[in-house]
Amino acid sequence: MAEPTHPKYHGGEGPIFSTIQSGTFDKVYLLYNYPRKEVTEYLKWLKSQTVINIDASSVKLRSPIHFGDIYKAVDSFLDEIWNQQSSFQLNILLSPGTPAMQAIWVLLGKAKYPANFIQASVEQGVQNIEIPFDISAEFLPGLVARSDQQLKAIVEAKPSINAAFDDIITQNPQMLELKAQASLMASRKIPVLIYGETGTGKELFATAIHNASAQKRKPFIPVNCGAIPADLIDSVLFGHVRGAFTGATSDKSGYFEAADGGTLFLDEFGELPPAAQVRLLRVLQSGELIPVGATTPKQVDVRIIAATNRNLMTEVASGRFREDLFYRIAVGVLSLPPLREREGDIGLLADMLLDKINMEASGQPGYKYKKYSVKGRNFLLMQQWRGNIRELYSTLLRASLWVAGEQITEKELKAASFDMPETQEGVLNRKLGNNFNIQEVISEVIKHYIDKAKEESAGNKKKATELLGLANYQTLKNWEKKYQ
Repeated sequence: MAEPTHPKYHGGEGPIFSTIQSGTFDKVYLLYNYPRKEVTEYLKWLKSQTVINIDASSVKLRSPIHFGDIYKAVDSFLDEIWNQQSSFQLNILLSPGTPAMQAIWVLLGKAKYPANFIQASVEQGVQNIEIPFDISAEFLPGLVARSDQQLKAIVEAKPSINAAFDDIITQNPQMLELKAQASLMASRKIPVLIYGETGTGKELFATAIHNASAQKRKPFIPVNCGAIPADLIDSVLFGHVRGAFTGATSDKSGYFEAADGGTLFLDEFGELPPAAQVRLLRVLQSGELIPVGATTPKQVDVRIIAATNRNLMTEVASGRFREDLFYRIAVGVLSLPPLREREGDIGLLADMLLDKINMEASGQPGYKYKKYSVKGRNFLLMQQWRGNIRELYSTLLRASLWVAGEQITEKELKAASFDMPETQEGVLNRKLGNNFNIQEVISEVIKHYIDKAKEESAGNKKKATELLGLANYQTLKNWEKKYQ
């Protein structure tokens, strides 16, 4: 933007031409905000001086120092080429343009679209420059305070969410915030630790982070750490050479090598035994691994995303998990809420999942498109969904199989639900709000213990009354009637 229309710059070649001549680039993109006729001759001359493909685009700015317009133009442009191109290195030339333009390039090149920065001058020539993130983060707010309230709004706003996260369906404010945080983490090649109960979408977030990163064209390898036998962990993760152990008939690469250049997703990370934790830490610290039975190390470049439903800080405190490995992994941390705490999302997800079920079954002979009755939908909204989205989906799928007609009612949903017994801890730690009803909790506890007492007394109601600590049999009889 704002490149002089004359090809000469301070008595020499301009910064754009000098930069093109100084390095090897696959393609050059130019943005300009001058009228087309003022840059035609310059572009014609520039293209005649190089065999590199030059793509020049006009952008509309109210002024060359209007931060809002500059941000929209640059962000839209970078987003387009970022999603269209295969794996590539982005280089940004900061020399042309106004200070406002340079500030926007730095902001986006550090926070959203990882880039190298280049400067060109008559005195210093063409140079790659380093802008540490803490310097840019410190510089930009200061610039804002001195310059333009529009840039201040940009700096203070929540980061935009990459399209790779579109598969994570939500309207819950906490989840939207997590998607924005994860989108920002994706742009920085840092380890990520994802907490969450089973079925909360940990792998969905991990996949989205990878697909939104600069490594999206490289492998994404998911590994369930809890499913690997302890004596095979080294071989599975780091590979082995022929003859390393009985059955090792050939060299075999491990998951780290398979994910080289990309992302390794370690699910059930908290299940790793202590010995494996030590070896994993060594690889993360050095970037080198030694396959089982080998003596020569191999270099790997792998981003780690780990997921667990355990509280690793509690595990560290109890000595079951290495503190140094925890701090190595827990750089970017996401804590996914259970479905029961995602206000506004149960109905949204129920509709989306039923649409998926209808679409997948649409080709089956005699299948009728399903929809919820009012009471059926209300039943879904009142459940705790301890199995989270997986439980919700399996319940809807079972109900759709059993309903011959078009409407899924409360009756079918109740029949399709599993009535898992609630532990005391679960009863005492339920979240208030979100359709919480204390009478239902009391009823659930009473029904549980009446059934247990009748089972232990082999149906002897007098004995059951004593086991429950009730004053007389009539009280038990009244409770049985009241709580069905």
